[in-house]
Amino acid sequence: MSTEKLSITLPADMVGDIRAAVSKGGYSSTSEVIREAMQLWQERRGGREQRLHAVRTKIQEAVDDPRRFTDEEIRRHFAARFDEAEKQRNP
Repeated sequence: MSTEKLSITLPADMVGDIRAAVSKGGYSSTSEVIREAMQLWQERRGGREQRLHAVRTKIQEAVDDPRRFTDEEIRRHFAARFDEAEKQRNP
């Protein structure tokens, strides 16, 4: 992996947290802390993109679906999904 030097400005509390992580031995350098934070950010961002793609795909499938539903059918469908989500959240 090639590297490049970058100068950044952070709030004092973040700098303190970074230095504390290094001084406690969790990291060998401040750069290592920032690298890990960036890796986590990239992973989270990538996951967000995947979720957005999945939602867009579902929307397009719904638009392309020739079936039509009544208001009552839609209400029952979402009520059932809501009930299931509540059961999972409050077992």
